[in-house]
Amino acid sequence: MALRIYFTSVISEHNAKLTAENQNLTLQNNQLENNITELIQIMETKWNEFNVSRAQWSIDAYCPKLQNQNRQCKACQDGWLPSQSSCYENNNPDDSGQKTWEEAREKCRGKISDLVVIADQTEKTFINDNSWGSSGTKGYWIGLRAEDGKWKWVDGSDLTENSWIQQPATNGQCVISVETEGWKSVSCGDRNRWICKKKALSL
Repeated sequence: MALRIYFTSVISEHNAKLTAENQNLTLQNNQLENNITELIQIMETKWNEFNVSRAQWSIDAYCPKLQNQNRQCKACQDGWLPSQSSCYENNNPDDSGQKTWEEAREKCRGKISDLVVIADQTEKTFINDNSWGSSGTKGYWIGLRAEDGKWKWVDGSDLTENSWIQQPATNGQCVISVETEGWKSVSCGDRNRWICKKKALSL
């Protein structure tokens, strides 16, 4: 009889502890849910503010408001060259500011663009004509590099016009555009100027 009373007491005490722990866990869970909900609301607010800021930046970049005048929109923002349905940024820093192929690509991506992918002869001529002041093995990075024995563009497509570059696609090599000389294969680790490309604004 005494043993039964003892075990009943132990079980009751254990149940009381479990109930208390369960209540504590429920309280912690509710607090965690509240914290997560609050964090989501803060993030949504910041995201909305970021999108508004970005939209305003886009309006200011493409449709600048001149002093005492209405906004005037253009297909490409200041510093970008328009051609067909694209905008191009010719990055021409001095030697100390020149980049490897990967670094140049990151610079383009930071401007919501990429190294230029060239679709046709007209665009190739435009890029060549805007590879200012380049010669020899010092030119402008374009979005073409060797991968597994093929020349590939940064958008994942293969180079289809093989006559555009004479050198074979050797891994570790990327392509520069040189004014009046065409394209050349050089080490992706070399430092060069670069050309970014993005879609033009539809007006």
